[in-house]
Amino acid sequence: MVLSSKKWSTANIIIFILLCIGAVFMIAPLLWMVTTSFKTKMEVFALPPVWIPEEWLTAKYSEIWTAGPLLSGIKNSVIVAVSVTLIGTFTSSLAAFALAKLQVPHKNKIFLMLLSSIMIPYPAVMIPQFIMFSNIGWNDTLLPLIVPGLFGNVFMIFFLRQYLTSVPNAIIEAAKIDGSSYFGIYAKIVFPLIKPAVAAQLILWFMGVWNDYLAPTIYLTSEENYTLQLVIGNFNAMYAIQTDYPLIMAASVISLLPMLIVFLVFQKQIIESVAISAVKG
Repeated sequence: MVLSSKKWSTANIIIFILLCIGAVFMIAPLLWMVTTSFKTKMEVFALPPVWIPEEWLTAKYSEIWTAGPLLSGIKNSVIVAVSVTLIGTFTSSLAAFALAKLQVPHKNKIFLMLLSSIMIPYPAVMIPQFIMFSNIGWNDTLLPLIVPGLFGNVFMIFFLRQYLTSVPNAIIEAAKIDGSSYFGIYAKIVFPLIKPAVAAQLILWFMGVWNDYLAPTIYLTSEENYTLQLVIGNFNAMYAIQTDYPLIMAASVISLLPMLIVFLVFQKQIIESVAISAVKG
């Protein structure tokens, strides 16, 4: 038993060291971005690299608001990300409930059709979508970024459906016998059970929508309609020539804050989702 304890102790130490090395590689770019936003231009290009500035300058955080349409970019990104993820999560969970627990005709075929749509690369539908939205006058508006997501996300539907397969059908049947409607079953029984999984998928989807750069580039042409990622992209094009990387990094830090806030709000649900998945596995 003593030898076994020593063996496991050595293995745990090795694993801990490897995880620490991986954490350094993951955290170092984030730390560099944050500290660079407080540096002078000279410190950015100093050799050896200066990780901690001699003087923490906050001027760039004041300058970014006048250097470009950052405030309108944040507003547009919030409108797109919040509307898509909240409404899309609701419709996705409804679809997952129907495909997992209701007696829908040909539901397995419908589910396979949804999964097969994942195999279609976005560039294959990019031009037809652009033409369609252009014909109805939606180009240079936020509608092409919002409306498609309101009908759900295939990845979320798949994840929640698989999650719901572990919920006993007896619970659903008992609720039916008690006279509960299908929406009542969803609201009072199903959604509370899948809440951790929904939270985990919601934050991943929010991050994807918030960081999306390709779709806004295709549909948006006016600066007042730019999302935050387009504004930062313009910052990079305009100020990288002037080697004003502290300004670019300050804008990047601002763009990171909403995702950090979302993670902090939903971290309990995300940890619960991971724990439940591990137990089921």
